[in-house]
Amino acid sequence: MRMRFEPEAEQEFEAARGLLVDRLVRWAGEQGQPVDGFTAEAILDYRHRATVDGRLGLWQPRHVEELLLTWLPQNVTELPGEERSDAPGTLRTLLRYVHAERLADPRGPALQECLAAVDKVAEQHPAAMADRTRWGLAKFWATTAAEQSVDVRDGAAMQRFADRARRGEVAYDERALDAIMERRLSGRALSGSARAEPQLPVALPEDDELRRRAEASKTVMQLHGLTEWAGQDGRPVTATGRLRMADARDLVDALGTGDKTDGVRSSADLPRLGLLTEWAKKARLVRVVKGRLYAVARSRPLLADPLRMWLRAFDACFELRQALIGARSGWHVESMLFDVYEDVLGDVLNTLYSLPYPMPWPRLRDTVHLVYRASLQLDGGSDLQHRMWFEHADRDLRTVLDLLDDLGAIERDRGMADPVFLDVDLSAAGPELPPDMPPEVAQLLGVADRTPDPVARERAERRREELTAGPVELIRLTDLGTRAVRQRLLADGRDAPLIGELAQASAGGLLGVLAEEYPPDAAQAELAGWIAARGEREAALRQLTDAVRAMAFRTRAQAMLGALWTALPDGEGERLLRTLRRDPQLAPLALNTLAQRELLSPEDMTDTEHLLVLAENLLQLVELAGGSDGAEEALRAQGPEIRDAIAAALDSAHPDRAGMEELGRLAAEVLRAPAARPGRAHKRARPAGRSGRKRRR
Repeated sequence: MRMRFEPEAEQEFEAARGLLVDRLVRWAGEQGQPVDGFTAEAILDYRHRATVDGRLGLWQPRHVEELLLTWLPQNVTELPGEERSDAPGTLRTLLRYVHAERLADPRGPALQECLAAVDKVAEQHPAAMADRTRWGLAKFWATTAAEQSVDVRDGAAMQRFADRARRGEVAYDERALDAIMERRLSGRALSGSARAEPQLPVALPEDDELRRRAEASKTVMQLHGLTEWAGQDGRPVTATGRLRMADARDLVDALGTGDKTDGVRSSADLPRLGLLTEWAKKARLVRVVKGRLYAVARSRPLLADPLRMWLRAFDACFELRQALIGARSGWHVESMLFDVYEDVLGDVLNTLYSLPYPMPWPRLRDTVHLVYRASLQLDGGSDLQHRMWFEHADRDLRTVLDLLDDLGAIERDRGMADPVFLDVDLSAAGPELPPDMPPEVAQLLGVADRTPDPVARERAERRREELTAGPVELIRLTDLGTRAVRQRLLADGRDAPLIGELAQASAGGLLGVLAEEYPPDAAQAELAGWIAARGEREAALRQLTDAVRAMAFRTRAQAMLGALWTALPDGEGERLLRTLRRDPQLAPLALNTLAQRELLSPEDMTDTEHLLVLAENLLQLVELAGGSDGAEEALRAQGPEIRDAIAAALDSAHPDRAGMEELGRLAAEVLRAPAARPGRAHKRARPAGRSGRKRRR
């Protein structure tokens, strides 16, 4: 039972959603909690399809507010005369269930904080659902049709209604439709295109070490010196807000900007000092008021903390477009980078983030060229003009990299590009990936599942020649840069794992995250820190195996045990599995893991163990199929031999007796009605919901 799926993994997500909702409804009935299955599906759809990270088990207050006040009003249709579902109540129940079943992401808020977020906006939800300006376009027309006595479940009737609407024969709320269309055209409507690529876990020094490095940054020292120079009393500036030339000369010497002052008559002609001054303004360290440059009073705490000041300066880089690469006069024009500066800067930093290898300049350059081609109209002009445009933009990009280098956000060196970059064309669908490329790296680079293309292959060959001809410039984030980019990723709601952040997580929470997000090396480091935080190793290992034992979802328990095996060092994982082979509850999972890792052959298993593995695999098959209906279809798909397999499994000593009882019930259904019928996956594929009493668009 995974709690995160890639956007393209629709079948897997729908199966998991079906299983989760089935068990949620059953649990809610046992607990006496309110729940509506259709609404629960819509809630999970929102988290999977409309958020940048797609983590079903992590709910921040902003997710709760967006779900109840934007997503559900936009996408869930409640037709006239239908009973209104209690969406806040269903969300509360889902949150309680996720935490009770140990499916919650340990990096998210505590349950009480989540419930408080629901309470905060619950009263606003009915009004939001009734507000037509918040509706989606399909919901608007479906409701309009229903209000005019059209049967929205009758395709022919809806087609006749649509024809009348196109002829202008249908009355509708024009103000609401205008608001809906404006939201769609402006890109403010929630859609399924929000998902960002996952990032690999990173390791960072403690803040004290980062603070020491920030204090050594020349840029931080210069910004600090400029702010102190301005002071609370301020310094006079010209009518255009520029430094007076006499003051500028003094600052050039005091700050060591390297500007040439001989023969210069205006501080506007001192580029480095001018950039520093604008940088300090954008970082809210100084400001101009009534002809004087003042230090901002609220900047005093920043001046006392180099790390905070460095992070503020880093964030201000996104506002330096004009000062950094803007046209200096009417005789100059901006490059293509100027038009997409903020987007490109963010993309460059996100591309460098968590990469295990330094990025070669040609590869980085090509990724940015892709942005230009996608964002700007480049149809006009000759090939020579296009080349000039790209070269101008490349020079400006290097200016941006110089700024980041001076700040200490990146470091640049020369050397041979790592082979991982040689056969991958990042600017279009390219040739097949190197067979030894780690899948997480291919995904991080955005090149997974690419298909060959002749033009892209030719481009890849040229880039390969460039990368193999000799040393190239290699670029990577520093620890300070990694810290700053991670802070921005988290602020955007993205998943940015940090090795060590799970040290205080529960054992189940730790193993769940390791199983879904961490490659082996990072998992080993995270687990080692978690165990060290608990002191006694044997006790820590018992907590971990107990967490696997307590997991009600067999597929998730299997993944957790596999993650534990991977993360334990020097054969300890195998020794643990062989010990658990004799554990009455964990033996099926341990046997499966040993077999999957080719540490145990079928010939080495006893007859009893064979039956345990058979039963375990059938239970996991039922889960992966997505609940009762899908499970029946999956079992039938195994063919006539499934009868004997189920009978043998039911005779096993598998410890999950509730699961075995469910398997027995499903077997009875399958054996009683062998003909195939549509499974849950088909019923859930359309947005009408399982009951059909509401329509989601």
